[in-house]
Formats: sequence, C-alpha cells, structure tokens
Amino acid sequence: MTESRPIADNRAICITLENLPSPTETFINNHIQNLPSRILVVEGWRQKLDGRLVLSLPRRVFYKFLRIVSSSSLKREQTAAYTKVYLENNVSAVLAEYGTAGTLTTEACARLGIPLIVYFFGYDATLRSVLEEYSEAYRVMFREAASLVAVSRSIKARLVSLGAPPDKVHVIPCGVDCDQFASGSPAQSEPLFLAVGRFTEKKGPQFTIKAFAKTHAAYPAARLRMIGDGPLLEECKNLAKSLDLDGLIEFSGSLPHSELHDAMQQARCFVQHSIEASSGDCEGTPVAILEAGASGLPVISTRHAGIPDVVIEGETGFLVDERDFEGMAEHMILLAQDPVLAQRMGEAARRRIADNFSIEGTTLRLWQVIESCMNGNKRVAS
Repeated sequence: MTESRPIADNRAICITLENLPSPTETFINNHIQNLPSRILVVEGWRQKLDGRLVLSLPRRVFYKFLRIVSSSSLKREQTAAYTKVYLENNVSAVLAEYGTAGTLTTEACARLGIPLIVYFFGYDATLRSVLEEYSEAYRVMFREAASLVAVSRSIKARLVSLGAPPDKVHVIPCGVDCDQFASGSPAQSEPLFLAVGRFTEKKGPQFTIKAFAKTHAAYPAARLRMIGDGPLLEECKNLAKSLDLDGLIEFSGSLPHSELHDAMQQARCFVQHSIEASSGDCEGTPVAILEAGASGLPVISTRHAGIPDVVIEGETGFLVDERDFEGMAEHMILLAQDPVLAQRMGEAARRRIADNFSIEGTTLRLWQVIESCMNGNKRVAS
C-alpha cells in the first residue's frame, strides 16, 4: 500500500486483529489507512494486507492451537509472541479491533506498560456464546485496558452492564468517506427500495421482504433490490416466491463495494430491518446505513442498537420496532408515493452523516483517545 496520508506522529501504533478484515469491515481498513501515526498491523498467520506489512505470530502458537494445548500454556505462548513483536517494533500503543482480539494481548500490554485501547463493534459485546467464553478475560481486560471504545451508545451500555468502568468507555461510531458517495436524487429515482447486507438473522431480511409485499400491494410500481449473500438467502428467495414477488425483488448477491455506490444512486430509499438474533447477536452501527445517508438516501430501519444514533425519525428517515414489518411497510408506501419527501429526507441524511459520521471526524476522535492514552501511560522498562 502506498503511503498517501501525512504522518503527524511517528510513534508506532499496533492494530491487533484476530483475522484480516473482510471486505465489509471497511472501518478497520479506515483505521489502518487514516490514523495519523506509524501503523503496524499484527494478525494471526498471513503476511500481507494490500501490500502493507502484516506481522504474524510465530507458527508455534498456531500449532499449539491445533494441538489444543492447555489454556495456560497457550496463553504463555501468545503473551510471549505479542511481547516480542511489540518490543522489536517499539510499539507505543495497541488498538485491538474487537473485544475478543483485545483479550489476546491484554497481558503483553500490561507487562510492557503499553496502553491498550479495545474497540467493540457489536457481536463481541452481545453474542451470548462470546460473552460466556470470554467473561473472565473481559473482566481482566476491562481492568487493564487504558480505554475502551464502543461503536454506539447501546454497545457502551452493554459493556457497562458487563462490568466495564463507564468512564473508560468512549462512544465513537464508524465513519464513512462522504467524498466517495455522490449525492443521489431520490425524487428523480423510481420507487426502488435498496437493502444491502448479509442474509443473516440479525439483518432481518425476511421482515424486509414481508414489508415490501405490503408496499407492492399498495403501490404496484414499487420494486426491491437486495444486495448480499449469506445463510438465509435461499430461504428469502423462497419467501419471495411464496408471496408472489417473482420479478419484483432482485437478489443481486454479493457485489464489490464500488458497485454499491451506483446502486444507491438508483434508489428511492434504503431499508434494513435489523433485529436482535436468537443468539443475542446485535448490530453495532451498520455501516451500510451510514453509506446510504452519505449517498443522500432516506433510511427506513428499526429501533435497534446504534441505528437510532444515526437516523433521526421523521427527519432523515423512519424507524419501527423490531419485527414490525407492517409499520415498516407504511413508511415505505409513504416514500414510494412522495418522492419530494424522500428527497428532503435524503438531503437531511447526507448533512447529518457529513456533520457527525465522516471518516475524518471519527478518526480524529479515535486518535485523540489513543494519544491521550499514550501521554498518560509510560512504557515500563523490560
């Protein structure tokens, strides 16, 4: 990766990951590319991230995972590996992306006196199986970490309920590069509703389809496009057939991120019916909703997790309770019938995203937290 951003601070910040970011985890790549410091990435086993050096833990750690060694022995190997990497690269602070990644490096940071900042994005603070498995590790991490970052107010509340000190938790949402998203023109678009996201339980795609069925019955020109894949895709296709929606819903599959921009330009409104999954899994702040707002689209979604932090009801879109697809349909019908209202809401949404969720603003807030931790925590001699 060619370095194009100015380096305001030459201290090394280590971004620690369990796995390299997926194409949908644009927020992690934003941190790697935009934090104004020398960035080092440490991930499990692979070596490159778009040309940028990624340091791997020693293979012996991986093999011990495979052999299912005792947890205490594995923990010693992990800590030794992280300690070595941090010392060799003169790391000044560690940013762990996801709470589970933070637990891997808590002891190494404590041993070296390196401030640890842990960013929570959603499942890592809500999924019951994760909370059960990491309960003790989280307790230690909450005590040792210099700061915790929650992607939404609801995630902060979850962390506090798990025992995190409230004054340690900062709310910093994901940001979007508004310059990448040209403002659409909902008033000029056909009554096309757009949904973007994986077909998983917490995205509630079945409820979006049911809402669209009622919308189409009231406004036959309405259409729905759903972009993404996932375990519920076939079930959703079958649901569409059972509701006689063949040809009215386009299932586009997974698309490159660059193609989402064009899709948003063609839509009247963005829709997403997020819910709490049976596993406890919840959203953080859905990036697709931020990107839709940046594209000048009104958003119809649910009062779930961080979504109310983004969507102002009646101003930039509409919200309904989880599983209330009939209420969702009422709002979809309204925007199908009133393109001028859709335009006004979309313009307000774009202003809100630019003012409150830009990548520049959220990155600056994160950097301020990291810098404060570095200035208040000094390295301990090894």
